[in-house]
Amino acid sequence: MRSLVIGATGGIGAAVADLLGKRGEVVRRGRSSHGLDVTREPSVEAMFGGLSGVFDLIFVATGALSSGAGPEKSLRAVTPDEMVAQFRLNTVGPALCLKHGSTFLPRDGRSVFAVLSARVGSIGDNGLGGWYSYRTSKAAVNQVVHSAAIEIGRKRKDAIVIALHPGTVATSFTSGFPAHDKVTPPEAAANIVRVIAGLSASDTGGFFDWQGARVPW
Repeated sequence: MRSLVIGATGGIGAAVADLLGKRGEVVRRGRSSHGLDVTREPSVEAMFGGLSGVFDLIFVATGALSSGAGPEKSLRAVTPDEMVAQFRLNTVGPALCLKHGSTFLPRDGRSVFAVLSARVGSIGDNGLGGWYSYRTSKAAVNQVVHSAAIEIGRKRKDAIVIALHPGTVATSFTSGFPAHDKVTPPEAAANIVRVIAGLSASDTGGFFDWQGARVPW
């Protein structure tokens, strides 16, 4: 299996790349290793322009909870700058990766394009409120993934395009939330790879958690 991991210098991305490396060829790309900025189209386009061949799996592991003091707890804390920053990283970034990366999936045969999302992006599962910018950006990327699955499937009928919730993983991403039950990055990677391996073409466009269960939109 040949895989591309985008965001491979982050906690989850690095662990997934390490695990996939035991099963085949892995191409790693990230901000600190290659200067990749997924919020800038020239950067994403240049990254893909430097690649060749096709990938059985493209995994986008980029994202952040906030760009400042943390997710908003109330409407009073919402600011335009934070919301735009979250959209650029959590929604626009994966959308650009799909735009420039979908042609690197094979025309025939099973392939997977997986994007990290989060359960808090589920509108149906939201019973707590708050975290406005992060929740909204993840709900938006879920829509991007679902729409892209439809378009990509017209030319690549065996392609599986999905959003994935990895659970709460012990990385710098979640260090400010000590009360949450967390798994290690290697444990999260094992869960993610297991879910991806169990997908079929009928799952394309779906939103799944680390156990392989569908998450409500």
